Amino acid sequence: MQQRLVQRSALAIGVVACSVAAHGQQATADDILQPIDTITIIGRQSDVADVPGSAHVMDSEALAVFNDTDVLRVLRSVPGVYLQEEEGFGLRPNIGIRGSGLDRSARIALLEDGVLIAPAPYAAPSAYYFPTQRRMDSLEVLKGPASVVVGPRTTGGALNMISTPIPDDLGANVDLRVGEHNSYDVHANLGNRAQRVSWLLETVQGQSDGFMYVDSPLDGDTGFDIEDYVAKLQIDSAPESEVYQSLRVKLGYTDQTSEQTYLGLTDEDFAADPLMRYAATEGDVFVSEHEQYQVDYVIDPGNSWRASVTAYRNDFERNWYKLQSVNDAGLNSVLTDPDTYALELSWLKGATSPDDAITKRANNRAYYSQGVQAELQWDFGFGDTEVALNAGVRWHEDEEDRFQHQNSYRMEDGLLVMTTAGAGGSQTNRVSDAEAQAYFVNAEIRAGSWILTPGVRFEDVELRRFDYSTADPGRDQGPTRVRSNSVSTTIPGIGVLYRVNSDWRLLAGVHKGFNPPGPGSSADEESSLNIEVGTRYDSGGLRFEGIYFVNDYANLVGTVTDSTGGGGEIGDQYDGGEVKVAGLELSAGYEWAIGQLTVPINLEYTWTTQAEFRSAFDSNFDPWGDVQVGDELPYIPEHQLRAAAGIDAERWRVNVAANYLSQLRTKAGQGAFDPAESIDSRIVWDAMASWRFTEHVSAYLKVDNLFDETYIAARRPAGVRPGLPRTAYLGITYRL
Repeated sequence: MQQRLVQRSALAIGVVACSVAAHGQQATADDILQPIDTITIIGRQSDVADVPGSAHVMDSEALAVFNDTDVLRVLRSVPGVYLQEEEGFGLRPNIGIRGSGLDRSARIALLEDGVLIAPAPYAAPSAYYFPTQRRMDSLEVLKGPASVVVGPRTTGGALNMISTPIPDDLGANVDLRVGEHNSYDVHANLGNRAQRVSWLLETVQGQSDGFMYVDSPLDGDTGFDIEDYVAKLQIDSAPESEVYQSLRVKLGYTDQTSEQTYLGLTDEDFAADPLMRYAATEGDVFVSEHEQYQVDYVIDPGNSWRASVTAYRNDFERNWYKLQSVNDAGLNSVLTDPDTYALELSWLKGATSPDDAITKRANNRAYYSQGVQAELQWDFGFGDTEVALNAGVRWHEDEEDRFQHQNSYRMEDGLLVMTTAGAGGSQTNRVSDAEAQAYFVNAEIRAGSWILTPGVRFEDVELRRFDYSTADPGRDQGPTRVRSNSVSTTIPGIGVLYRVNSDWRLLAGVHKGFNPPGPGSSADEESSLNIEVGTRYDSGGLRFEGIYFVNDYANLVGTVTDSTGGGGEIGDQYDGGEVKVAGLELSAGYEWAIGQLTVPINLEYTWTTQAEFRSAFDSNFDPWGDVQVGDELPYIPEHQLRAAAGIDAERWRVNVAANYLSQLRTKAGQGAFDPAESIDSRIVWDAMASWRFTEHVSAYLKVDNLFDETYIAARRPAGVRPGLPRTAYLGITYRL
């Protein structure tokens, strides 16, 4: 498979170079594009105004307002995005868009610098690796027809994270913060741009002991330790060259250790002590390493043509050693029915148990994803009509290798004692892989006050799953079962924007939503019809956007994972049939100038008017269960609101933000909310104040959850989980 990718890389570069060179002419300095720094889909925030669809850009200036390390806190400012907290730090975020499903962000397209970044985007898309938010320069969220260009997951949309660009000249930045729970965070980079050679070195170092405690004699940490390194090297053609060319190499390495567990609390224990963890979670730990390789080649002859080729490879290894069961009972069963499982619950809390009563599983997995993608852009016109035509192709393959075992323990006076050690691969021994070819063509057509963006994408995906005997760790006997499936689909879409005047825009869009099934799955592909209509206004410091959306699913697919609470064999998929999600997304902002002060106010609101099943069925999938027509989807609140305000002066500024979520279901249902299957509404406030001492040095005080709101963040994977309590940080920055 790798040999084919090398051949395709060479072919793509050759075709691009020849096709563009054939149209080449002497390029002037004003004609050529600036040297590539990042790979974006939308571009700048100002470009959003003329996007014929729902799209959002959070640039470096917007990200700096609260300087968040948790991407979930960042994305609260985007309407139509649904978020589920888990461990309070955003290490493995759960992100959904317009009812796509949230679990491990597996139902949306995740990209870094325009490249798919999930561990195995087709075969195993659950985001157990997620790029470090601190080294992101901007974020792009696509929810409308623009997501057709990205693929493969278009039912919800896409999140593209843009990493730190190479500076325009010699530059260095250091941001150091310390905070509660023995936490610290360092973000530093150094780079320079010469006439032809540019480079960047960057690192993020983060650590925390965690805000929870393990109720055991060992009293272990519940935090994390992250090391992240990135290097970029770029070579540009000489200024006198007839054709501008640029080659960029990006290398990345991330190491993470986090003392996290899937076990939460019973409602009674949460009410008594929400920051406690049971003794049996001692030693639960997630360990991972991620390596990233990316090469971008751009050629621009300075006329109406431009082309690019990107080759990429991501390797990811992780092992989450965590509590799996007690007395052969699932953890979710114990915590949701503590009376029936009173004995098992007592063992989890530290009471002495028999041998082998408690099991912990080593969820040991290795992934890779690699591919080549090429894009050709051609600008032309006729009469008063301007056309920007894009055509692209992506050859991609990825793999997940599960080699898992579990050990058994006895609980003895609050301490775990291993009683049986499992052999490698004795619990799960399987490999899943995928090969995909994708092609797209889209155009931006400008005619008078109209902008149209028709596009179409074709996906051809082959998936396989190889099951090996758990008694054959070397896989010498070959697979005991091989399952394969394939899907080919065409994904059309079109967006329309009408400029009423220089301030007002009207927009509408429609596209097909698609999600491929899992390897060896008997489930159908996920498909939907996505429609949106809205308006934008921007004038005199006031901006407003309102969009009504409908995601009409012909088939919604649910995937069994431990992180959803289980309900079958991990990887099994269920067809959810017809589902309709609809709602209104509003965002507004205004800046007042009061003397030497600026007062910015921003508001983002999502009203989900409908998110329900339109067919009845029975399933073992825990988040759904047995579904009736009209049952509402889990983890989709009817109301989401974020309001932020600040005061900006020449040398200081203060900002506060409030985030409100209405009551939501944690399991599909209708009618009155069941307290055991729902989460109450809550409001969380964040604040940050900063002071600039000199041109280069500034300091800041940041407080998350300012009023120390105690709230339930989730009822999965197993039991009640708390949100981050009030946490303060003090930081200092230096910018050369």
